[in-house]
Amino acid sequence: MNGPVTITVLVEDATPRADLGAEHGLAYWIEIGARRVLFDTGQSDLLVRNAQALGIDLATADAIVLSHGHYDHTGGLPSVLPRAANAPVFIQPAAFQAKYSRHADGSVHAIGMPTPSREALAGHGGELVRGEGPMEIADGLYATGAIPRLTDYEDTGGAFYLDEACTRVDPLIDDQALYFQCSAGTVVLLGCAHAGVVNTLRSVRRLTGDQAIHAVIGGMHLHAASTRRLEATVEALRELEVSVIAPAHCTGPEPTALLAAAFPPAFRECHAGSRFVFD
Repeated sequence: MNGPVTITVLVEDATPRADLGAEHGLAYWIEIGARRVLFDTGQSDLLVRNAQALGIDLATADAIVLSHGHYDHTGGLPSVLPRAANAPVFIQPAAFQAKYSRHADGSVHAIGMPTPSREALAGHGGELVRGEGPMEIADGLYATGAIPRLTDYEDTGGAFYLDEACTRVDPLIDDQALYFQCSAGTVVLLGCAHAGVVNTLRSVRRLTGDQAIHAVIGGMHLHAASTRRLEATVEALRELEVSVIAPAHCTGPEPTALLAAAFPPAFRECHAGSRFVFD
């Protein structure tokens, strides 16, 4: 890998730009060397419209990676796959499982991969790469695969189930992140960090031979986290000496404000249209 790596946020829950839209979802465009990688797709065709506004041609995608099987990360597949007709799609097998969420009022909602997205994948001309372990996506860019759950204070971040009756808890073993090395250390991109942001960062440390974590960007699923979890997460980020912290999407406004206050030099805004460049 030569030259800078550029990450552009195509979809996120908010944006300060009038020419871009926002929705509950996440998608990144990664330019690494000569390769172009799309990480997640948001929940609709907003991905395509924002990419056009940002001057990004999705047809040039060399690969598509899905962080997990929830609708807000896979819903844009019907819009992007016809454009990136031959791009391989990297996904963990458990992402295809039915997925449900039970809300505080007792209502249950299907939150798995939408039927149009499943159909788009089934008819896609590119290779469908199913793997549970770490994988190299492009030169120097890796997917973690399934992330070990080792902390005693992190959970999936919600009441998630594999059946509509909510009798089978969804461990979200399909949750994965991306990472690459820059001159200052490792950069980690999160979908929702259902495995826990600390579990994820420590897993990346193990995968890289204990290389320092320079940056963590993306969804940290802390919006319903306990005080104990929030405090332990802040302490772990201090211990890991992370230099760039850019929470997004499912992190939640209050935890985001907490991270901004705890790490003022490291904190970065992360919305649709945000760009991050690493040497």
